[in-house]
Amino acid sequence: MTISFYKYWKTLKMESFRKLGISEGLIKEIDNAKFKEPSEIQERTIPLAMQKRDIIGGSATGSGKTLAFGASIIDHTIKGKGIQALILTPTRELAEQVGNVIKKFSRFKNLDISIVYGGVGIGPQINSLQRSEIVVGTPGRILDHLQRGTINISKIKTLVLDEADRMLDMGFIEDVEKIISQCPKQRQTMLFSATISRDIEHIAHKHMQNPEYVAVESYVDPSLLKQIYYDVSSDLKFSLLLNLLKLERSGLVMVFCNTQRNTDFIAANLRKFGVDATAIHGGLSQAKRNKIMERFHAGKAEVLICTDVAARGLDIKGVSHVYNYDIPPSSKEYIHRIGRTARAGKDGIAISIVSQRDYDNFRSVLRNPDLKIAQEKMPDVERVNIRFVSDRSDNRDGQSRGGFRGRSNFGNKQNFGRNSSRIGQSGVRRFDGNRIHRGNRDFRRDNGFSNNRPNSESRGFRSTGRRFGDGNGRFNVRGRTGGRTGFRRRF
Repeated sequence: MTISFYKYWKTLKMESFRKLGISEGLIKEIDNAKFKEPSEIQERTIPLAMQKRDIIGGSATGSGKTLAFGASIIDHTIKGKGIQALILTPTRELAEQVGNVIKKFSRFKNLDISIVYGGVGIGPQINSLQRSEIVVGTPGRILDHLQRGTINISKIKTLVLDEADRMLDMGFIEDVEKIISQCPKQRQTMLFSATISRDIEHIAHKHMQNPEYVAVESYVDPSLLKQIYYDVSSDLKFSLLLNLLKLERSGLVMVFCNTQRNTDFIAANLRKFGVDATAIHGGLSQAKRNKIMERFHAGKAEVLICTDVAARGLDIKGVSHVYNYDIPPSSKEYIHRIGRTARAGKDGIAISIVSQRDYDNFRSVLRNPDLKIAQEKMPDVERVNIRFVSDRSDNRDGQSRGGFRGRSNFGNKQNFGRNSSRIGQSGVRRFDGNRIHRGNRDFRRDNGFSNNRPNSESRGFRSTGRRFGDGNGRFNVRGRTGGRTGFRRRF
């Protein structure tokens, strides 16, 4: 019997997946997805998972770990036998992403996959759980279903903790422990984490049986990733970001902020200057977050302004630039952020915009000797005026939930509640990687700025009594006020 050269080549191409011990039906789905060969985490994990071994996997986002643990789950799951696998994820977006990958590769078995998380109606989830074989969800909503008695995990054969380090960082440890306590003791447990901390090892020791450790190198190619930072005065921080975004208009861009309020603040002002920017964070409804991610995945939105929580675990292809508008508090978070570019043989650049309030965090990042971040010369930047934007009519995604609206006039005096600062013309402190240097003019500071406030680029306003204004109008301000005490804001 003769076969065409094309069929022979196609069979040979899939041989690397066939050696992993997975079924022909799954191999066909992998071929349809145009996978050429298994990634390192898939090649090392799938054979162990097919043997039903417990596994601790150290792997970053984008390495292909969903198929690494999903392949054995799909092949071992039997249609119509109830919930047999539970996959826990830290965020709603990651639950959607993982669930959709499992659905895609399990079509040949016609399995029912439920994706459950908070922020949406629970009724449809209850109906879906009654007929599901595989469930992907966030700890809080899974625990909610357990308490309601609307999910039965007494027969699960496999439990997966995906992005386990992030679940611990977000305070889900108690929920995860409660869920695990209701799972059968005789089961397969797989845990995946970008970092293996003592807390992760504690969970492994307590809930896993002789786990196999599988660690792979970061999916980011360091030879293709350029890392730079700008040391900039606070009043030019936004102006520099705007200038850089307008100069570099290739591929998709992610801009990271440390707070929800700052993501809204930056996105709203970038749009006013013609940049197609969209903010995503945990304060948005799930439907809105899904819509935003669909637009960004499809390349319909160029710039995504996000917090670490909203973006953690998402595998977004084609990101050419990552900006740190706010510097994260540790090198671990920094590495998570920059790992979204320079993937799959493509160049990428990570740019950090460092101002005075970022110095402490930036020092923490630089303590990692493996990070090579070069200082870039500050380009000529035209200073722009920015606004605090709050009302939903001014924000197309309805992202901002209160605050202020009005034009700033860049004065040199400011009151932020109990924090106040007077800055002379050359009084901004500078950062050289090791030390902070004062300028040669007057610099007086009381309590300084909070790390959670938008940058100090907007100046020239005062607050007295219960009114707030900048010369163009007055606005009622929520919170206790009075004279120089200023006003209180929640970020």
